Amino acid sequence: MGQVLRRYWPFVFMGALLGVGGMVLSWLGNPPNTGICASCFLENVAGAIGLHDNPRMQYLRPEIIGFILGSFAFSLSRGEFFSRGGSSPLLRFGIGVFLVVGSAVFIGCPVKLILRLAAGDLTVLPGLVGLVVGIYVGLEFIENGFSLGEPQPTSRASGVVLPGIMLLLLLFLLLRPRVINFSATGAGALHAPVLLSLGLGLVIGAAAQYTQFCITGGIARLFLWGPREILNCPRSTGLLVSIASFFAFALIAALATGQFHPGVEGQPSSTDAYGWTFLGMALVGFGSVLIRGCPLRQMIAAGEGDNDAAAAVLGMLVGAALVQNWELGSTAGGTPPAGRIAVLAGLFFLFAVGLVNRRRGYGIAPEYQAGLD
Repeated sequence: MGQVLRRYWPFVFMGALLGVGGMVLSWLGNPPNTGICASCFLENVAGAIGLHDNPRMQYLRPEIIGFILGSFAFSLSRGEFFSRGGSSPLLRFGIGVFLVVGSAVFIGCPVKLILRLAAGDLTVLPGLVGLVVGIYVGLEFIENGFSLGEPQPTSRASGVVLPGIMLLLLLFLLLRPRVINFSATGAGALHAPVLLSLGLGLVIGAAAQYTQFCITGGIARLFLWGPREILNCPRSTGLLVSIASFFAFALIAALATGQFHPGVEGQPSSTDAYGWTFLGMALVGFGSVLIRGCPLRQMIAAGEGDNDAAAAVLGMLVGAALVQNWELGSTAGGTPPAGRIAVLAGLFFLFAVGLVNRRRGYGIAPEYQAGLD
């Protein structure tokens, strides 16, 4: 038992950080059911730097800055910072755009999905099913030879570009120059104390870098292997332990802070457009598998020197701007026509990318197999 605890306590801690941290952040000022959300927060960041002009969605979210800088600093300290890239960055950029589009139609990334579920929001269930279906479809492509190419070593300087941008944004957050927008009302004006958000983001970034936390990666292992194989692979078991810990601690924190409200009526950040939330999360699951990681995982990988992940993060930032400029996201009133078209276009794009980049008869490509072992 002691050996099991020593092996898996980092994964339990990772889940507890997200679960308790997410609920505490929403309790102390972040939007309800949105203690942590990669896609929502990127929409705020996009508005803050002028990529869209919705005055209700503009704030330099310290959590995003913390995720990337925490991963960067921790990977450097452990000698795991490794600058690499060059495996279809433009395709990864495009997939990143659609990850945020799908998340906006669902109203949240996979992390927010679990936080919403732990708070009793049952409207997320179609989205959860969609996420699982999307992961399964993506794995079918992976198991049949899909590959965007193996990353190659690059100059160390290229790996620090995105962390350097985050440092600049941190200075902007603290100094608040006139070129940066900050919402006075709306979701962008709702935020927990800056230092708490930043500190928690840094710790989550470091812990996620250590555990390689990824929601879609954990779920994918349920399809790839049976129980015996999963139990014999510490990393696979650890990812599933992290997800279970995340939900359990989020549920406890929601109950402790009075944020648990079970049902489907009156849930914040929700919609009854269940078919489109299913397709939105299917888009997220499918795309995340193709680029080896959910939106949060892309930020963590970018922090440790993965330039391909950085391309996906920049794509997500552009996607966040498009969501606001083109009004693609769902609301309590449903999913707008533009959002529906964008989701269908995203699914078409992913199927096209999957088919064009499939090598028949090769099985799982080495770069994907390495991440699953």
